Amino acid sequence: MSSSELRQTPLHALHVELGARMVPFAGYDMPVQYPTGILAEHLHTRAAAGLFDVSHMGQAFLEGPDAARRFEALAPTDLATQPPGRLRYTQLLNAAGGILDDLMAVRRPPAKAGEERLFLVVNAARKHDDFAHIRRLLPDLRLRELDDRALIALQGRRAAAVLARLWPKLAAAPFMTLTSAEELGDSGKDYFFSRSGYTGEDGFEISLPAGEAEAFARNLLADPEVKPIGLGARDSLRLEAGLCLYGHDIDETTSPVEAGLSWSIPKRRRAEGGFPGAERILSEIAEGPGRRRVGLRLDGRAPAREGAEIVNADGATIGRVTSGGFGPSVGAPIAMGYVDAAWSGPGSAVDLVVRGKKLAARVAPMPFHPHAYFRGA
Repeated sequence: MSSSELRQTPLHALHVELGARMVPFAGYDMPVQYPTGILAEHLHTRAAAGLFDVSHMGQAFLEGPDAARRFEALAPTDLATQPPGRLRYTQLLNAAGGILDDLMAVRRPPAKAGEERLFLVVNAARKHDDFAHIRRLLPDLRLRELDDRALIALQGRRAAAVLARLWPKLAAAPFMTLTSAEELGDSGKDYFFSRSGYTGEDGFEISLPAGEAEAFARNLLADPEVKPIGLGARDSLRLEAGLCLYGHDIDETTSPVEAGLSWSIPKRRRAEGGFPGAERILSEIAEGPGRRRVGLRLDGRAPAREGAEIVNADGATIGRVTSGGFGPSVGAPIAMGYVDAAWSGPGSAVDLVVRGKKLAARVAPMPFHPHAYFRGA
């Protein structure tokens, strides 16, 4: 796409002002890095607080009678029994049990009596397909896309302390919960704070009106502990955290079980089924899948990128790398990919083929860098 065809987030002018290098991403003009560089941005997020513009993501309300249980026909999650405010990570599935997208979903207080309301956040590159899919399969529910809202992530071990200076009660919010500004006593702000993120660190994603996003971001950036972070460091942080990137580590051909996401399918749904591809997925949970997503630690300093073949000692191809690069916090090259189940055990010795050269590696547990989620005092 030409630059004139790319969409801009509400923070676009701020990115340019801060000297960001802008690149096309999911149809948007997005910052990949700022003048300090990806390495510095990555390490600053780990040590303090990084501000990410994720306004390109898709946000929507799904509303109507029994909306939570109706949505469970599309995804292997448990929303119907969850209290409002409890955030769930899940996947939209196709009939074969492949992943159409991964997303966040949470029940919110309904706008009308006798109805339910879900707040959904989906991937930028998939949002139009996702929303069309939901409308097609749940035509009697209302899906309202929130194009008038921005989404800002504040991530890092100091993120909660920074936000608590503005909203003190946020410090006590546990991981995977969503709190509105109104619930914090600030009825003048239409903000949602979800204690979640895509870095493996503690932090929040804040949904707010697009017209207020720049002033809000500038206010946070005025704090010396907060620096702007681009897509480059966002990717290296999520790789160290062992988190999937849609279209790379998961797609329509992979099941949640193969991808190591079985933990996101709760006990009730395993017992009841009733979601797309349930027969395949429940069989894989019981008997094991034919392949598995694994972490890979390389012995040397050269990284392996997406697409590199994974071979065994006999030179037979047993899998392929789906994400790879240098882990700044790990201090070494790391990767993840899919291998035949027989080779998925921690410590299994493999080679990654990069430009015709074999790089020695071993299957390793993930995350590569410990998660720092706040699960309550």
